[in-house]
Amino acid sequence: METPRLLSAYRPYWAKRFGTAPMLPMSRAEMDALGWDSCDIILVTGDAYIDHPSFGMALVGRLLEAQGFRVGIIAQPDWHSADPFRVLGKPNLYFGITAGNMDSMVNHYTADRKIRSDDAYTPNAVAGRRPDRAILVYSQRCREAFPGVPLIIGSIEASLRRIAHYDYWSDKVRRSVLIDSKADLLIYGNAERALVEISHRLGRGESVSEINDVRGTAFLRKQLPEGWEEVASTALDRPGKVEEQIDPYAMEPAMDKTGASCASTAAAAANNDGLAPGVQAITIVRKPKVKADRSRQFIRLPAYEEVVQDAVLYAHASRVLHLEANPGNARVLVQRHGDREVWLNPPPIPLTTREMDYVYDLSYARSPHPAYQKERIPAWEMIRFSVNIMRGCFGGCTFCSITEHEGRIIQSRSEASILKELEEVRDKVEGFTGTISDLGGPTANMYRLACKSEQIEKSCRKLSCVFPGICENLNTDHSHLIQLYRKARAIPGIKRIQIGSGLRYDLAVKSPEYVKELVQHHVGGYLKIAPEHSEENVLNKMMKPAMTAYDEFKAMFEQFSREAGKEQYLIPYFIAAHPGTTDEDMLNLALWLKRYDFKLDQVQTFTPTPMAMATAMYHSGKNPLRKVTHDSEEVPVPKAGSVRRLHKAFIRYHDPNNWPMLREALKRMGREDLIGSGKKHLIPAWQPIAPRDAVLVNGSRRGGADSAAAGRAGAGRQGAGRQGAGRAGAGNNSAGKSAAGRSSSANAAFTRGGKTGSSSSPQPAVRPARPAHPRPASSKPSGKKPGRPQR
Repeated sequence: METPRLLSAYRPYWAKRFGTAPMLPMSRAEMDALGWDSCDIILVTGDAYIDHPSFGMALVGRLLEAQGFRVGIIAQPDWHSADPFRVLGKPNLYFGITAGNMDSMVNHYTADRKIRSDDAYTPNAVAGRRPDRAILVYSQRCREAFPGVPLIIGSIEASLRRIAHYDYWSDKVRRSVLIDSKADLLIYGNAERALVEISHRLGRGESVSEINDVRGTAFLRKQLPEGWEEVASTALDRPGKVEEQIDPYAMEPAMDKTGASCASTAAAAANNDGLAPGVQAITIVRKPKVKADRSRQFIRLPAYEEVVQDAVLYAHASRVLHLEANPGNARVLVQRHGDREVWLNPPPIPLTTREMDYVYDLSYARSPHPAYQKERIPAWEMIRFSVNIMRGCFGGCTFCSITEHEGRIIQSRSEASILKELEEVRDKVEGFTGTISDLGGPTANMYRLACKSEQIEKSCRKLSCVFPGICENLNTDHSHLIQLYRKARAIPGIKRIQIGSGLRYDLAVKSPEYVKELVQHHVGGYLKIAPEHSEENVLNKMMKPAMTAYDEFKAMFEQFSREAGKEQYLIPYFIAAHPGTTDEDMLNLALWLKRYDFKLDQVQTFTPTPMAMATAMYHSGKNPLRKVTHDSEEVPVPKAGSVRRLHKAFIRYHDPNNWPMLREALKRMGREDLIGSGKKHLIPAWQPIAPRDAVLVNGSRRGGADSAAAGRAGAGRQGAGRQGAGRAGAGNNSAGKSAAGRSSSANAAFTRGGKTGSSSSPQPAVRPARPAHPRPASSKPSGKKPGRPQR
């Protein structure tokens, strides 16, 4: 892996003389005020423009501005004509096009393919301000507005669609977004390195068609270049160390059956010792093996036309793509689409701590653009008092897309840079009262965790560093994070720091000191964790730890809470209808929930997002975590709507609306012993009678419905999901904190019997029920619901 040029080492573009803009311009009037006659680069986004590093366009825009380019923003344009794309004039270099922090299809539709009623990245949460498949629509309009201007596409939507991909919303395999968008370049993963290099090369007059050697980019070719070796993807084996087979012709010392070395035996034969007169021994000399140049190899994936016809080949292609994801050893991937080749260069090299500081220390206004005036943007409200400390995730959860977008190597900021940003939040962000809502990233506790050996890290091809167990080469020392927490709490004016990012509890238990620090200083009554399921066979398909890790962490959590004199509770989250899940698995999960008196008010059903390993399972019915063939392991996939509703209903076993469906399922499964009114029963045999004119169904009153109709309503509303903001650049099964750091799946609000615990953090909704634990008499429910934790 070559040493890349530092982001700060480029000679600034000539327009650096214009200085730093208070806000990147969104109108001609703002350009005039800055003294600009044109923009060098125009960024088009499906999000509202918020000048904060948690939002992709702001981070990229400020980075390019620091390189000397004049950058304009077109945020949430009306795509019904090309006119809104002409508002800033013709860019001198290129259009940079993104759908925003979220995939536009995940943003628009629930897991049940129903249209969402809000958009957290839009002023006043108004839905419908971006089109479906926004990358394609925006690209078409930019071409129409200014033909001939280069188009560079990026963001989570483009990144996860860089090759042929299964599209859940149309239920078919679609072509690479490069083909359909007609873009010149696609940038995947963290875009800083690629964007800076491409921008400077275009600024020097290089044609976009000549830029084909930048890591983290994809483009189209008609013909393959000379001097490259093709490797068929079907020739690749599973990851991990491969023991070299013994070569019978190797001239190496080894022992023969008599105990003599093979070398001495060969020498004796060469001297004709022990041979009959006239007999000459023949010496076989092995030709030295020439090591292949991986930098000049490309892997041939099955063509688009093949993966459309054969779901097994699709799963195989998905597996190979994930195996070729380590920047230290990944090779070029090529996939044919008709008469063109989609050429994917290896992933970008992760940013160093120095570069992370450079990116996050830029001159952000830390507020929405003034054009929005006092309109409320939920995504901004969620992260305005939070600080991102790292990127990447080595967890490898199969339903999550963070790894495919940000990579497995953790990229951390320095302690000094983080503390500086905390002071800026204190001094600059309007409405700050002393509470930091989060100090984290895609996960709460991977800060500065890495492989113990740089050489092993570069050569590793494992899909996860923590599954099926924590790798012996992984450094799990949380001391840097503990020290950061303590220094952050000591900043004058910082009264409280909460940890809102989801906790990787299987890592946390490796550092009891960290768990104690977290529990006693950074938990506001409730801590979100995501076991996702209780059954081992399902957890294996998710690449999640066994429940023994949950039990171990729970014991630590309760011990340290008692020692601090605090009454605190864990909020577990689960996914319904994940590939590999059967009705029996969901029943066992329901029994686990009942045993611990957990009641989930909202539940996320699995959403197959492009490129996720679980999506390959969903589409193919095969397990890409192992070598895929037509005879390899079959994975049960709950696809039918009735099955998905049943699986959601099992998690919400306490909801009377679900009881008719569950009774029918339990009878079919031969588990009528779970129907009754005793403690050992899951659901009662009776159905409550509600007023005919006002039956409460999933939180809303509907007239004229009887209880049976209420029961048929199923598991209730789809989880609201997008609890607000995102970190620019990554994403996963659903919304939440997506992009360059945070990603969270749709929320599952937690309820338990009794009153809510006193806390300044978001409180879960509570249903009347038998108290599982006594709560403080002074507790007051806030009515708020917690966001979904990271995977």
